[in-house]
Amino acid sequence: MSALIAQRSEAFDLAQTEADQALRGATLLRFITCGSVDDGKSTLIGRLLYDSKAVLEDHLSALERDSRKFGTQGDNLDFALLVDGLSAEREQGITIDVAYRYFATGRRSFIVADTPGHEQYTRNMATGASTADLAIILVDARKKILTQTRRHSFIASALGVRHIVVAVNKMDLVDYSQARFDEIVSDYSEATRSLGFLSVACIPISARDGDNVATPSTRMNWYTGPQLLKYLETVDVSDVSARAEAFRMPVQWVNRPNSDFRGYSGTIANGLVRTGDAVVILPGGRRSRVTGIFGTSCGAKLGQRGQAVTLTLADDVDISRGDVLVAPGGELTPSRQFRARLIWTGEAPLSADNDYTLKLGTAEARARVQIAKAIDIHSFQPKDARSLALNEIGLADITLDRKLAALPFDEDKILGGFILIDRNSHATLAMGFVERLVEPEPANGSAIPRNWIIALMGLPGSEARSRFLRASSWRLGSAALLGGGIAAITASPGLGLVVGVADAAVRPLLSALHRGLWNRLVRADRDLNESGAGI
Repeated sequence: MSALIAQRSEAFDLAQTEADQALRGATLLRFITCGSVDDGKSTLIGRLLYDSKAVLEDHLSALERDSRKFGTQGDNLDFALLVDGLSAEREQGITIDVAYRYFATGRRSFIVADTPGHEQYTRNMATGASTADLAIILVDARKKILTQTRRHSFIASALGVRHIVVAVNKMDLVDYSQARFDEIVSDYSEATRSLGFLSVACIPISARDGDNVATPSTRMNWYTGPQLLKYLETVDVSDVSARAEAFRMPVQWVNRPNSDFRGYSGTIANGLVRTGDAVVILPGGRRSRVTGIFGTSCGAKLGQRGQAVTLTLADDVDISRGDVLVAPGGELTPSRQFRARLIWTGEAPLSADNDYTLKLGTAEARARVQIAKAIDIHSFQPKDARSLALNEIGLADITLDRKLAALPFDEDKILGGFILIDRNSHATLAMGFVERLVEPEPANGSAIPRNWIIALMGLPGSEARSRFLRASSWRLGSAALLGGGIAAITASPGLGLVVGVADAAVRPLLSALHRGLWNRLVRADRDLNESGAGI
């Protein structure tokens, strides 16, 4: 073991030079390792760090000592100890928390998250997947596809991870059998066919011995694909569509250092913004123009996706944390209701009778949750359910106490992802992903929305057309009943007809006027309370 460490230290200076070069201009890939218990996730990351010469000499010496004390590989180095740093992890030989590690090669730099495989720590796996571009799903060649492998694959898909590597590990324990590898690849492909991954690469490896990790395996000559590290260096995970989207920035903080400056700080979720650009402030819909951009390296003239910036505007408008700045033409429709996917992480089951705090972007609202379906983790098909227990996944209808600017998660991860929080303990109970916004059923007699008129004209939208017909039938029936009653009382069919027609025509206008006045009173009351004047 000491001789092996000495050989590695001789190459350390060269490795550092290569890493420094990789830092300058190399693309960054964020990925996670996930899968079931004891599939070898930590061992694989340790081997990747070791083979890419990213382990310092003193760390190698410490690894030698720790391998003798905690290791499970006899006299060999236990690479899992490079990432399993908690004492409980070393004592139990499992991963509990998410461990992030950085390393680089001459082609690319990497940030890898080692996530736990135990069902108890599924929430930690989801946390690691939330920022990943790619997921390595490990499968023990002896055990094949397990429930937790399916669950982690589904969660990765739900979190927007579209590139997968299936690393069939411990091939040394099945005599490097090609038949076993092909069987696992076929089973995984069939199980995850509906999850929408853009690319799935399957690689047979032995993380402990290094077969097909960074160097070709001489014991699996039947495999002709790339080694794992080479594949990670070259895989394309760029998201061109996201860069082309309109400018959107949730406001995180109103920056007011003195009376002469008022800026609005946040991280740009999509698109880019330049000085002079017009913006719309949601959910209110007010408009202004950008006069300054601070915190960028582009001469304060340009801000782009992923940058944390402070914007100043030409007008003194009321903007607070949770509002969203968007480009004109890219306005969102603030909504109080949406359908979402939920991953429940609370110890107590979800209750439709409880109120929760929902955090979406930088905004908060009180939420009610009604379960529509649960997801069968074996078939990924919806099934009937009234609640969700720990680590269960389902579809839910969310109703908020106020409108928020939201988008489907597939369109915007920032404005489409949210968490649910217990209002008493402040514990995080679930993570959710907006699937679609839901228009509330109209109040009786309300004005006809534009999409109903479009539906009436025969354009697509069977649901909108159905709503229009229901509301129209109610209005006509109500008008006929009122007109008939007047005709019966007055014995004048003409008067009854006039009253019925007037009711059908005027009631929507009066209802819309009443609703508008009521909303203005609610907003005024809310503004007074937020300012403290109404307390």
